[in-house]
Amino acid sequence: MAKNTQPVLKRCKALGLSPAVLGYSKETKRQGKQTRRKQSEYALQLKEKQKVKFIYGVLEKQFARYYEKAVGSKGITGEVMLQELERRLDNVVFRAGFASTRREARQLVNHGHFTVNGKRCDIPSAQVKVGDVVAVCEKSRQSVKFKSLIEEFGKKTMPKWIDRAPEAFEAKIAALPLREDIDFEVSENLIVELYSR
Repeated sequence: MAKNTQPVLKRCKALGLSPAVLGYSKETKRQGKQTRRKQSEYALQLKEKQKVKFIYGVLEKQFARYYEKAVGSKGITGEVMLQELERRLDNVVFRAGFASTRREARQLVNHGHFTVNGKRCDIPSAQVKVGDVVAVCEKSRQSVKFKSLIEEFGKKTMPKWIDRAPEAFEAKIAALPLREDIDFEVSENLIVELYSR
């Protein structure tokens, strides 16, 4: 399986992202070269696509599939694509506060620490639906990792589309994520323009 091993802070700086979007608290202290060259329209579109791919931790082939699915769906293509990415199991685990970063959430899901509607699921790209309940497995609830995350629950702001019950180690999908629920700046119309060339 392919994976991106590029340093997170370096990639964030290149894409103009705050590391806080990915769940990292540290900032880079390095001063990069200031380039004042105007970017082409294609460069702006490509940068937006790379930014979204990097945030959700998906590679090109998978991202293209999300776009194709969004094109075939009703609604605005860019918003539907972001909605599909938000509904990934690893993203829901991160947004519900069961992991401090999306990368960590992906690893925890891979290791089988979560159930969806009572059934264990170890596929990070699994799509959750409205009414699904994502919970930490009984065995995993005793670990120090999850107990410390539950203590930090109060500090994290929750998206409106997820209802969580910290003491029960579970989160319920109350609604589909909306465009305003996305927690970072993105121009999805540039991604749609890039793919429709």
